[in-house]
Amino acid sequence: MKFSRRDFLQTAAVATVGLAKPGMAFAAQGEGKASQPEAIARLKSRKTEAKPITTAEREQRIEKARELMTANKVDAIMITGGTSLVYFTNIHWWMSERLFAVILPVKGNLFYVCPAFEEDRAREQVASGPGGNNAEVRTWQEDESPYQRIADGLKDRKLTTGNMGMEETVRYVFSEGLNKAAPGLHLVSATPVTAGCRMIKTQHELQLMKLANEVTLAAYEAAYLSTKEGMTQNDFGAMVQAAHSQQGFEGGATIQVGENSALPHGSAKPQVIREGTILLMDGGCKVEGYESDISRTVVLGKPSDKMKQVVEIVHKAQSAALAAAKPGVQCQAVDAAARKVITDAGYGPDYKHFTHRVGHGIGMDGHEWPYLVRGNTLPLAPNMTFSDEPGIYIRGEFGVRLEDDMHITENGAELFTKQSPDLEHPF
Repeated sequence: MKFSRRDFLQTAAVATVGLAKPGMAFAAQGEGKASQPEAIARLKSRKTEAKPITTAEREQRIEKARELMTANKVDAIMITGGTSLVYFTNIHWWMSERLFAVILPVKGNLFYVCPAFEEDRAREQVASGPGGNNAEVRTWQEDESPYQRIADGLKDRKLTTGNMGMEETVRYVFSEGLNKAAPGLHLVSATPVTAGCRMIKTQHELQLMKLANEVTLAAYEAAYLSTKEGMTQNDFGAMVQAAHSQQGFEGGATIQVGENSALPHGSAKPQVIREGTILLMDGGCKVEGYESDISRTVVLGKPSDKMKQVVEIVHKAQSAALAAAKPGVQCQAVDAAARKVITDAGYGPDYKHFTHRVGHGIGMDGHEWPYLVRGNTLPLAPNMTFSDEPGIYIRGEFGVRLEDDMHITENGAELFTKQSPDLEHPF
């Protein structure tokens, strides 16, 4: 039997333990299960379901990158700290003014450039990725140029001229330094290579994303079932965080209440949950580096007829976007399908009330290539992944957004999680 939020609160007094005072932050960590609402405490860990990406998979990614480098006439690419570095090498490196980079030539072994005093830490991580303990690491002292190390490594691979691709998040100071050290190289964008790899997911990646989405949706429902009038947005957010943690993952959500929900990314103003007011949650978690991004709109108590009507329109728009998403269809057509539903319902034109694109690519970054937006003529392909998140935002009143993540199949598209049925039965 599936309980409603109100039924659950009436029959489970333990759901309010530790939350008796409005404004009291819910402890997401460090508290025993007795201090958690029952809906959160009963969630089971799913950590063992998350299988890490293997070195063999990363090696396959490198070979795919080289195919794309050849197709795009890129002779080598440079990647610094960030998700692309993790994607190809399994190295997690925080960004600073000191350059750490991997250089992947179209032919020959990749190599790393690293501050000398960081070599031991770097080799520890390098060993877990392609090349293992045999990978080449070129170090530089504090008074030396890391860019010369790159130039020397490329020269050893007979690359003194040609196109050097820069991953999109490489800082300008790093690309400028390389340009001066290796003036024969022509710096170009590596996005056709890096995004070209990352936008098409493997079955393993899709499994990780599905798990991330299921964990987040379960966390949202548990927090919703535990809601009390008088809680702040921070109280609710802490419950979402705790519900993720209960399942074995770090995650959370931003929470907007009432008229603040009409701002798509919300407000930092203090907000209190009251009967009959809309609450908009937006967030997710990471599972082995892969993100979920889900939004749910709920109401504590009885919603107004206008609220129910707007949610119904947004639901239809989300369904229209899902139906339009098929291999070969341009990205912009998915946005157009959702926007037409909202405009036809009287909440247009264009971005008047539906103020943002209908979706973004998602994977290791919450927002990544490609984007479902007007003007993007890129055709969809199987195993691309996106958010599907139409919304209607009425300033001074409330906003509604329904968001689930979807993946393109051979014949259409599927959501990782079920749509929210309606405002009175959001889960």
